[in-house]
Amino acid sequence: MLMDERLTTYIRSLEGPEKPVIEQIEREASDAYVPIIRKETQSFLKVLLMIKQPLRVLEIGTAVGFSAILMSEYMPEGGRITTIEKYEKRIPVARENFRRAGKEEQITLIEGDALEVMRTLQGPFDFIFMDAAKGQYIHYLPEALRLLTDGGVLVSDNVLQDGDVIESRFAVERRNRTIHSRMREYLYELKHHGQLKTSILPLGDGVALSVKCRQDADRCDI
Repeated sequence: MLMDERLTTYIRSLEGPEKPVIEQIEREASDAYVPIIRKETQSFLKVLLMIKQPLRVLEIGTAVGFSAILMSEYMPEGGRITTIEKYEKRIPVARENFRRAGKEEQITLIEGDALEVMRTLQGPFDFIFMDAAKGQYIHYLPEALRLLTDGGVLVSDNVLQDGDVIESRFAVERRNRTIHSRMREYLYELKHHGQLKTSILPLGDGVALSVKCRQDADRCDI
C-alpha cells in the first residue's frame, strides 16, 4: 500500500457518485476481478481532463471499457476516444458497456496488439492514458510521443507496482523481475527525456503525469 490504508479509505469516502450505469459497470468489474483504475486515480484523471479539455484521447488498454466511459464524461463536447485492447474475452464486454452507456459514437475500440495498432495511427492526440501491460510501457513510449501533440498530456497508471519498483530486482519475485526492470527504465526515461516534463505521484498504485514539450524548444518549456 503506497498510502496509509485509513487515509486512502477517507479520501475515497469523499467521492461523489457517477451516473448509475458507470457505477454499475464499476461494480461488475470488481465482482469479476477485472482491474480498473482506483477511486483516487479516477478523481485525478477527471480533474486533468477538465483542465486539459482534450478533443482527441488515446487509451492504451480498454479492459471492460470503464475508464474510457468515465473519461468521456469529462471531455468537451465533440471529444472522441480511441481505445486499444487485445484480450479477446474483454472486447465484447467493453463494446456492450459502451452501448449501455450510450458512448458507441464517442468511443472507438480497436482490437489488436497495442504497439502494432499504435504504429498504424496518425494522431495527433491531445491526451494519452496508458493502462496496459506494464512491462510494455517502455516499448509504447516512442509511439506515444509520436502520436502526442506538442503540449499534450501522457498519463501512465500503475507505475509503482505496489512499492516494489523501489526494491532491488533480487528482492522481487523472479517472475516479476522483467516487469520490474522495465518499469524502472520507463520511469527513468520519462524523467530524463528531452521532450517530456514528468511528475511521478504516489497516487493509487502510482501515476506518472507527463507533458510533451514543443519540438522546436531549446529546453522543455511549453
